[in-house]
Amino acid sequence: MKSWCKNLLAVGLSVAFLSACSSSDVEEEPVSELVEIQATVFPEISWDTNVGEGVGDYYSQLRPTVRYGKLFVADRSGIVVAFDEATGEELWSQNFNDEFEQKLKTKTNGIRLAAGVTAARKKVFVGGETGLLVALDEATGEILWSSQANGELLSAPTVAEDVVAVNTAKGAFEGFNVDTGEKLWTYESQLPNLTLRGTSSAAYEAGGFFVGTADGKVAVVVKNNGQAAWEQAVFSPSGGNEFTRMADVDMTPLILGDNLYVASYNGNLVSMELRSGRVIWSRKYSSFNDLAEAGLSLYLVDDHSRIYSVDRRNGLELWSNSTLKNRQLTAAAVVEGYLVVGDLEGYLHFIDRSNGDVVGRIQVDDDGLYAQPLVVDDKIYVQGRSGKVAIVTLSKQEVTVEEDTVASAE
Repeated sequence: MKSWCKNLLAVGLSVAFLSACSSSDVEEEPVSELVEIQATVFPEISWDTNVGEGVGDYYSQLRPTVRYGKLFVADRSGIVVAFDEATGEELWSQNFNDEFEQKLKTKTNGIRLAAGVTAARKKVFVGGETGLLVALDEATGEILWSSQANGELLSAPTVAEDVVAVNTAKGAFEGFNVDTGEKLWTYESQLPNLTLRGTSSAAYEAGGFFVGTADGKVAVVVKNNGQAAWEQAVFSPSGGNEFTRMADVDMTPLILGDNLYVASYNGNLVSMELRSGRVIWSRKYSSFNDLAEAGLSLYLVDDHSRIYSVDRRNGLELWSNSTLKNRQLTAAAVVEGYLVVGDLEGYLHFIDRSNGDVVGRIQVDDDGLYAQPLVVDDKIYVQGRSGKVAIVTLSKQEVTVEEDTVASAE
């Protein structure tokens, strides 16, 4: 309960009301202890380094990205680094504190990057809690432009042709010219009195940005003019207080063919028609983590770190795993025949996609993992709270052996 409460963002609510979160009357739910597993996959750290001082205990959605033969990593303090994808050699480093010194005179807590990294159009885009959006040259790290968004940037920018769009914590979804940083349009959504700390990154398809809102909807914003093509509620808030009416859509909508899949906090997992927003099916789940998919299955990590496999054709549950409950799991990613998730103690857990069993584990950063692992060509890229960045690869053995699951990687 403690970690849930500290991620609430109040807009116009009294301090007395919010203080209920820390009341001794609220029982904190226990974190599941790790148990021994029958390991059939054996992850190893093949490369690691440190970038900056990490994100500490702060909310962040910074995660590495791979493109143009490079690995791009950003740190909360304003450092962005590019590594050679094949060798791990550092190619360039950019420190925003040097470039934006004048702006920092009124921003006493520094740059505070929290959104990104996105690489597209030969550029690297990152944003921060001050609303600063920056584009860098992917080859040299040179800062090409910077713009100011109307609100905190807490999720990765989305690039669509000539527009880069960001979703702010004030409910403003804004489009900028990808080459100049000129603000082109703003789409405003209703911001409830109480929301989770976090925003949805947008998905892009066929001229429209598909973005989740804090009041439980998915909106399609036309790239050319910033107008809404349609809006559809994922969950209609109800209840006697602000807490029970929270329905944030803080995940990136998942587009597969003619359908869109998305879940809300305190609400539903739904399948929608891409063109119209008509709800095809709806199932009761509560999540703020991005969905993963493979074949006909969707994979969801809910707000209590329970993991589910759901048939995307009809929403029927195929399996569930609650052995990692309340371990503050990241969103899941798919690697080969497994799901991989990170947790608050810095472990990566590998889960058999066919039945939900945990079949492998490795500790990467004992300060914790906080963002969805990135999988590229069967390499798993992760960033820890201490600033550690690592590449994890898998090996297998024909004979199943028992593994001490609390042994950490050196």
